[in-house]
Amino acid sequence: MTHSWLFTGPPGSGRSIAAKAFATALVCPDGGCGRCEQCRSVAAGTHPDVLWVTTTGSVIPVDAVREVIAAAAKMPVVARWRVVVMEDADRLNEAGSNALLKSVEEPPAHTVFFLCAPSTDPQDISITLRSRCRHVYVPTPSPQQVREVLLQDSTLGLTEKQATWAASVSGGHIGRAKRLASTEAARAKRATALKLPQMVYEGGRLFAFTAELVRRATEEVASSMEQEEVREREELERALGVGAKGRGAAKAQRGAGGQVKELEKEQKNRRVRMVRDSLDFALIDVAGLYRDAMMQAVGAVVTDSAEGTPIGGFQHPDMKATSRELARRNSPEALVQCIDAVSECRQTLQLNLKPEVALDAMAGRLRQACRVG
Repeated sequence: MTHSWLFTGPPGSGRSIAAKAFATALVCPDGGCGRCEQCRSVAAGTHPDVLWVTTTGSVIPVDAVREVIAAAAKMPVVARWRVVVMEDADRLNEAGSNALLKSVEEPPAHTVFFLCAPSTDPQDISITLRSRCRHVYVPTPSPQQVREVLLQDSTLGLTEKQATWAASVSGGHIGRAKRLASTEAARAKRATALKLPQMVYEGGRLFAFTAELVRRATEEVASSMEQEEVREREELERALGVGAKGRGAAKAQRGAGGQVKELEKEQKNRRVRMVRDSLDFALIDVAGLYRDAMMQAVGAVVTDSAEGTPIGGFQHPDMKATSRELARRNSPEALVQCIDAVSECRQTLQLNLKPEVALDAMAGRLRQACRVG
C-alpha cells in the first residue's frame, strides 16, 4: 500500500471521482460497499477522516495547505485510514507544493494522500511531488460509456436520443454531457461558441464577437455567484458582530474591515477563474470543430460504405456541414495552425492577462492561418 497517489486524466475523465471511490474503499469496513454509514458520509462529504481540498480561486493558498497537513497528522476518528483528497493539485503554487512535499514524502502511518491533476507535466504537478506518488491514469470515457451514464441517471430523465447527442458532443466530459442534456443555457452557449470559426471570415465582426463572448461569460458568472457572495458576506459580518451594539462591540469588530476586504478579494479571484474556465470550455469546442475539419481535409473520418457519408470520428457530429466547409476553404496545414492558435489562447487565459487580449490575439492568428484579409 502506497501512501501517496496521483490521479491524472483529461477534464471530465473522472479522476476526482476515482480518488473518491478509492477513499471510500479505504474507510469502509467492507472495501466500499456503498451502503454503510462510512460510505454514505463520504458521498455526502461529511466523513471525519476524509479531508477534501478544493479551491474556487486560481491557486490553492499555502495557508490552506498547512492547515491540511496539520489535520492529516491526526489519528483517524472512526476509520482505519485518514485520507486527504486534493482535487486541484495543479493549482498548487511553488510555496504550496513545497509545504506539501514533506508530508507526501513521509506521511504519517495512518494517512493517505490523493492528488488529482490533468497530467504529469511539470506545469500541472511539480516534479518532486510527482516522483513521490504512485501514478494512476484515468482515460477519457468513450461516447458509449458517457451515454450509458446519462441513461442510468434517473434524475435526468433523458431519452436515448437526447443521451446519445449529449454524449457525442461532450468530448468525453460526463459532467458537461449532463449539463448539455439537461440545460438549455448550456446548449445555447455551445452553439454560440461554435460560430467563431465562421466569424473569422466576417472581418471586424470577429473581434466584436470575441468581446461579446467575454462579456457574456462575465455576466453569467456574476449572476450565478451573486446570491452566494451575499450569503458569504452576511455570514462573515454575523461572525464578526458587525452592527452589534453594547459594551465591547466596538472592540470585537476591530479589524473586521480587513477580513471583509479579504473576502471580497477572494470572491473577485473566484469570479476571474470561473470566467476563464467558462471561456476555456468554449475554446475546447472551437478546437474540436477545427479538428473535425482537419480530419475531413485529410480523409481521416469513418464513412458509410453505401452512401459515403461521414458516420464517426467527429467531436461535433451535429456540425458536419460547418466542418466540411472549413475543410473546403483551408488546407490541413492551415487547420492545424488554427488548432494551435486556439490551444495557445487556452494556455494564455491561465496567465494574468485580460481575456479580451488573449481572444483578440487568437482571432488575429486564425485570420492569418485562414488567409483572411
